Amino acid sequence: MHPFVHAGNHPDKPAIIVAETGETRTYRQLDDASNKVAQFFRQRGLGHDDVVAFMLENTPDYYSLTWGAQRAGLRYVCISSRLTADETDYILENSGAKLFVISGSLAGAAAHLTTKVERYSLGGPVDGYGSFEDAIAPMPAEPVPDERAGIDMLYSSGTTGRPKGVKIPLPEDPAIDQTNSLVALAMGLFRFTPDSVYLSPAPLYHAAPLRWSMTVHKIGGTVVMMKKFDAEAALAAIEKYKVTCSQWVPTHFVRMLKLPEDVRKKYDLSSLNCAIHAAAPCPMPVKRAMIEWWGPVLEEYYAGSEGNGFTYIGSADWLRLAEKEGAGSVGKAVTGIAHIMGEDNETELPPRSEGTVFFESDSVFEYHGDDEKTKSSRNSKGWSTLGDVGWMDEDGYLFLTDRKSFMIISGGVNIYPQEIENHLVTHPKVQDVAVIGGPHEEMGEEVIAVIQPIDMAHANDDFRAELTDFAREKLSGVKIPRRIDFLAELPRHDTGKLYKRLLRDQYWEKAKK
Repeated sequence: MHPFVHAGNHPDKPAIIVAETGETRTYRQLDDASNKVAQFFRQRGLGHDDVVAFMLENTPDYYSLTWGAQRAGLRYVCISSRLTADETDYILENSGAKLFVISGSLAGAAAHLTTKVERYSLGGPVDGYGSFEDAIAPMPAEPVPDERAGIDMLYSSGTTGRPKGVKIPLPEDPAIDQTNSLVALAMGLFRFTPDSVYLSPAPLYHAAPLRWSMTVHKIGGTVVMMKKFDAEAALAAIEKYKVTCSQWVPTHFVRMLKLPEDVRKKYDLSSLNCAIHAAAPCPMPVKRAMIEWWGPVLEEYYAGSEGNGFTYIGSADWLRLAEKEGAGSVGKAVTGIAHIMGEDNETELPPRSEGTVFFESDSVFEYHGDDEKTKSSRNSKGWSTLGDVGWMDEDGYLFLTDRKSFMIISGGVNIYPQEIENHLVTHPKVQDVAVIGGPHEEMGEEVIAVIQPIDMAHANDDFRAELTDFAREKLSGVKIPRRIDFLAELPRHDTGKLYKRLLRDQYWEKAKK
């Protein structure tokens, strides 16, 4: 299963449609373009297991690059356009990238990069960068003679420290059309078919949008790619392109639910039979509201770029467990075996005990260039963790609490921000929220809520009091924010993840002065 197969069988079928413009790339065009890219990589001396890096906005050419790297047996690093120059330089250096392609629209960011690497710009000129379009123009649209399957090497979004590169071994089967576990999950759990029309509203530099949309290409469906997420535009795209399946993060749901009711009811969403969501736990009221609106089409999973395990739950089971437990489950393990471990990471805890989530699996990964991080993600049994905290019921359903690295310790009490965030974001005047631990002379840390109001005119003491009263309705005293600040926009990754590190560092740096 591979785009070249579909290019042969259905050359004129749309592989990619740009949601905002209707621009279309057929499977034949995608195949030709990815062959030219692969030829160029070879011409530049890149061989199997070498690394290339891309820092691009969402564009159909993204897939020409990733599929070109895949069929040339390369590792491709997709870098977030939201990172600082220092973080980008770190990734380029850490990954060992030998060639770098950046969007012309990111010329400002490109100007501050210092890493010595062969550089090209795509979609516009950048000083000091070669034109990627000119470079590939003379390349033949024929497969390179030594094709073999390459793979992505994706970096964390850097929300808690330096980004970490997840390095997975190249596929044992070198054939570029070999299947993989994502294809099996897509076709089995999520019912993807060659007739699927898949809406991708998130940046392609993130693991889920990139991998799921490339999986759609393996199967032979059509990817409707949004250049940038907009709540109403996403609904319009579902109606216009008769989207059957899609992938979201909870932030997308929150923003769509904040639309006026007449706007929400304006679009025909009946074609949608699968709305996958992941990346962060979804607040229960938000998910309930989405199921009431879209019907029982929400499908949730929990997994990481590391590929060490995968849990799944459909709408019906989620609703049943939400009613029974008063908490939202991310499902049962479909790949790997989930375990809840105690503080020592070695003692397995009984059902309903909170601890660190580990997966027992045959999957192998490492954090590139960080042996300590790799080692700390394992226990003596070889089981691995992403650093999340949760518990399982007697039937093996997993309930996530938060990430261990986000935990606030106030007066010796462990406080997980996610529960607080999940409640505050449901306030009708709140657009977004981040809860962090800030310095406190007596308690060590205090709970701080940083609020993005829908209207900054609400950013006043009256609203602080209103939010405090709202928090008391559902949260215990220790979880009530001791400080509430307002920002016009939170530093949130386009994939939905918060750059909590950036917020937290601001408060701790101020305390030093």
